[in-house]
Amino acid sequence: MVTTIKVDVRQLPHGEGLPLPAYQTADAAGLDLLAAVPEGTPLVLTPGKYAMVPTALTIALPPGFEAQVRPRSGLAAKHGVTVLNSPGTIDADYRGEINVLLINHGGAPFSIRRGERIAQMVIAPVVQAELVPATALSGTERGSGGFGSTGR
Repeated sequence: MVTTIKVDVRQLPHGEGLPLPAYQTADAAGLDLLAAVPEGTPLVLTPGKYAMVPTALTIALPPGFEAQVRPRSGLAAKHGVTVLNSPGTIDADYRGEINVLLINHGGAPFSIRRGERIAQMVIAPVVQAELVPATALSGTERGSGGFGSTGR
């Protein structure tokens, strides 16, 4: 079941002419974010380098929601370009520009052109935890087994 919420969005002047983020299919979870770099001046990411890429968007999420900025699988698979702090979190009280921190893990320079789809934004409900101090925790079969403890 798909739930729809309304999210106010504002496009900043350097985003003029770019379409708003959109779902590419009826069942897509993420809206595609576009690069708002200057026309004719792509941002070139050389191998191993990262950069903050503007989207020219600000949003007002309703309380109880967050936006997650996630990589686009095609950029990662074809070019080694991904979101460095994935998933990036946009809190409901943030009103600044959404920027995407991209890194080039590939072997060749990658040019980010104006209007290129650079990441996905997924809107999700938030659950906040109340941390309760305890002197001991309940036992489990796994116990304190960490990395690799349940198999490869």
